[in-house]
Amino acid sequence: MLAALLAVIGGWTDWRSRRIPNWLTVPGLLAGILVNSVAGGWTGAKASLLGAALGLGLLLPFVLVRSLGAGDWKLVGALGAFLGPQRLIAVLFATILVAGVMAAVLIVWKRRVRETLRNMWHMLAAFFTFHMPGSELTLENPQALKVPFGVAVAIAVVLYTVRQAWGSS
Repeated sequence: MLAALLAVIGGWTDWRSRRIPNWLTVPGLLAGILVNSVAGGWTGAKASLLGAALGLGLLLPFVLVRSLGAGDWKLVGALGAFLGPQRLIAVLFATILVAGVMAAVLIVWKRRVRETLRNMWHMLAAFFTFHMPGSELTLENPQALKVPFGVAVAIAVVLYTVRQAWGSS
């Protein structure tokens, strides 16, 4: 439940300001480690640290190529501290699906399907030729459509939490 609360607050702040602040993510990371350490001893601490490292490690490349914000990255690290590595992987898969649906709806709504397909082609070409894509394909481009990743994370964590609660009752 604490992970869901952290995710919802992070999603809300991302929706409203397009930022996820350090005052949320850093204490969230520490709280996740503390809660798991108290609840599970060394095993809980280990799972918490592995979850945080996994979340931060998996998403770091996306931050470095400027396709994901640092607040989103730190939120996922904090959630990894709460959830541990196995649950975090499930949440990240759900997040990818939610973000994909959000992006598809946004692209169609804004009538940018052709431009999006062209940009995807440029990104694939950059990937296969081991080059960085142009600056027009980063978060810095004010014309680019952007899905608030923190919102997708929040939806995925809430769905995962509800599914876990429903399955255990």
